[in-house]
Amino acid sequence: MEAARALLLESGPQAVTLKAVAARIGRTHANLLHHFGSAAGLQKALAANIAESVTAKIGTAIMRARETDHNPREVVDLTFDAFDKEGAGALASWMILTGNHDVLEPILESVQKLVDMIDRDHPHEGMTLQEETLHLVLMALGDALLGAPMAQALGLPRDKARALATDAMLRAHLHP
Repeated sequence: MEAARALLLESGPQAVTLKAVAARIGRTHANLLHHFGSAAGLQKALAANIAESVTAKIGTAIMRARETDHNPREVVDLTFDAFDKEGAGALASWMILTGNHDVLEPILESVQKLVDMIDRDHPHEGMTLQEETLHLVLMALGDALLGAPMAQALGLPRDKARALATDAMLRAHLHP
């Protein structure tokens, strides 16, 4: 998974192939084919790995926020980073565009598990947790794909989408 993630971040989702990962770790294509079944199987495993790692970090941040006075920007940054710096946005977009929608399943399942875990005692003021999650994930995905050139074209700071997402989360909790 480390080799696949490195290829994703270095060269994009189209580079995450059985042959490329095998070469990176000194194995044969047949070894990886046996383990993953196909390039799609490898990509699905990578998506699951990224999703589990990221939702665990976000869950920890949310639980910590409930115990302390917390700035929601941490959750925003973790979510945006997952889609941008950790490659989830590029991988998800590539899989959608190539018709490999089942790669999204592990991402969606991890997000749903996180929402279920924290929804038990989530204060439903303003937006529901599901609505907040949808809003944040779509903003993070859009920012990962088009945020830098759009911010530049509009003369805005690069982190403006993150600031807008943070403001939206604060408003959702301050103004029911």
